[in-house]
Amino acid sequence: MSRKKWVVNEIDKALACEIADKYDIDPFAALLLVSRGITRSDEIEGFFACETLLSDPFTLKDMDKAVERISEAIENDEKIAVYGDYDADGVTATALVCEYLNMNGCRVVPYIPDRNSEGYGLNCEAIRSLCEAGVSLIITVDNGISALEEAEYIKELGMDLVITDHHKVGNAIPEAVAVVNPHRADCPSRFKHFAGVGVAFKLVSALCGDSEQALSMFADLVTIGTIGDIVSLTGENRLIVKKGLELLNSDTGVGIEQLKRAAGVSEKTMTSSSVAFSLVPRINAIGRTGHASRALELLLSEDYDSAGEIAAEIDRSNIRRQEIEKEITLEAQRQIEENPDMLNNRVLIFSGENWHGGVIGIVAARLVQKYGKPCLVITDDGKQAKGSARSIDGFSLYECVSSAADLLTHYGGHVLAAGFGMKSENLPAFKRAVEDYAKTVEMPFPRLEIDCRLRPDFITSDILEVIDSLEPFGAGNPQPMFGLFGMTLTGIQPIGGGKHLRLSFKKGTANATGLLFGVTQRDFAYNTGDRVDLAVRLERNEYMGQVKVSIYIKEIRMSGTDDELYLKSIRLYEKIMRKERLTSAQARFALPDRQQIANVFRFIRDCGGWTHDTDILCYRLGGDGSDAVRVLIAVDVLCELGIFRKEGESILPHNMENKVNLEDSALMKYLKNAGKES
Repeated sequence: MSRKKWVVNEIDKALACEIADKYDIDPFAALLLVSRGITRSDEIEGFFACETLLSDPFTLKDMDKAVERISEAIENDEKIAVYGDYDADGVTATALVCEYLNMNGCRVVPYIPDRNSEGYGLNCEAIRSLCEAGVSLIITVDNGISALEEAEYIKELGMDLVITDHHKVGNAIPEAVAVVNPHRADCPSRFKHFAGVGVAFKLVSALCGDSEQALSMFADLVTIGTIGDIVSLTGENRLIVKKGLELLNSDTGVGIEQLKRAAGVSEKTMTSSSVAFSLVPRINAIGRTGHASRALELLLSEDYDSAGEIAAEIDRSNIRRQEIEKEITLEAQRQIEENPDMLNNRVLIFSGENWHGGVIGIVAARLVQKYGKPCLVITDDGKQAKGSARSIDGFSLYECVSSAADLLTHYGGHVLAAGFGMKSENLPAFKRAVEDYAKTVEMPFPRLEIDCRLRPDFITSDILEVIDSLEPFGAGNPQPMFGLFGMTLTGIQPIGGGKHLRLSFKKGTANATGLLFGVTQRDFAYNTGDRVDLAVRLERNEYMGQVKVSIYIKEIRMSGTDDELYLKSIRLYEKIMRKERLTSAQARFALPDRQQIANVFRFIRDCGGWTHDTDILCYRLGGDGSDAVRVLIAVDVLCELGIFRKEGESILPHNMENKVNLEDSALMKYLKNAGKES
């Protein structure tokens, strides 16, 4: 995992005490609210009020027009198409509107485009086929706001169009009977953060004339789609998801129940996290590796046996998706191993022949976690290249991709995610354009936000009640992250067949144990006795009627290191490797002396090689992290002179018997000259 800059939120403790007294809430809950900037009366009351009324759906622009046209179609027994999308948000939105129309005896034609052959949104071929099937009204869910040409084609064919969407509105709005989108500049709706299924829910609420009744019937579908689209779980979304989780844990539909069973969570209490990690990926998977219409069929199914068969099929698709994703991720990492200089780029671009276009977005997200930089993953069939990108806070992928618009056939997205396509011949120029854009902005450091510091003796089952009161968690309201600082590591125990670790640690007289997943003892860089900081999440563990706190370790670092100094030092090293112009001060700072190189040599020699992160190497050498650039330069010089060699991410002894002259190092000469030139 990449090294992040740890940021502990500032907390006004006096304000937290005032809030706790005024609203009669737990003082620790008040502390967490203040940590997240929730301090206004309306924010606090809205956060805890389950009985908050849903807003009037008719405050959404054009809702009256949409209801009027759909009601007319219902009354006249017209054939209505519901045109959705292939992800969890789009599938649940399609299921929601279809189920409501079916309940009202409508002739409904659901349509979800094929991800690979049709792509996102309305397309003219699908529109023509719907027209030939006798459809007179098309309702879009989770798409349509950018379908200017397609809307004209629908009108030419004599059909009507009602758009419901939540994506960014462009300079022009499609010509339709109604365009319902909270992001319209002229939309008076106060809440703007609905997912596509949330806008569809407001449509159904308006059609049935009772928002509370609609919520009681469809909250489970709206919850899955809302969590799946990672929209902010604040305001109405928070209320909807709370109700949806109740429904998912009590009286959900046949299709969802079978999906829960296939995912192995039917006997567990559903939370926002379990929805996000068990149900959403399976709905998304069938749209990536098969056709999302099967997920829609499952959600609409009322037959227990057939729903079970589809759920099993979807589960197999998810397993296949994981296999494909792992294969592509490994191929991308091999590109780094074969060309380590890639890691010095500001933005990392990976491309491969005929990679599965349905999973490259997930792969990009995993690579961002590993390398701590914006990552673009591109699949190329020799004629067309298609890409998906993920970023870190502070670097806009939409602006980055937009800077190369003249090379692209299409693109879209937002700050943290983007998709794009181009002719294969434009790929080299596109890569240069991305790096050129990155040169013009201050590249951010990856951040790890910690809600508050915590003493290990404060971790009891009581704290779980406070955390539960902040549910549901998700975008805009993440699960709390706590910092355990200055802990002494006292035990390291492999578990799960050696794939994971159980770590024991203490501070003063308090002892605790936490789980670190996905790290083997061989890859673990820390030793018993080390003083470390831990970023952890706390979760409920119920067994045999007893409730205990499970501590899940998300990040670990040596205590006392300065993240910002370390990351700035790494950035200077990358700048040197890119052969960019240095100031004399930068060159002098980066140049290790003979003693520093000797120290690096002896330490790695005595260890028999080094396979861990640079920050740990700096710590073992007695530095504070700010010297990372000199440590890395020393390693490169020793490799250049044949003393060490690099194999993947490992530094291995190579030929330590030969006498070498540091003055023969081209890298040392370069740094000395760079200092003189500037």
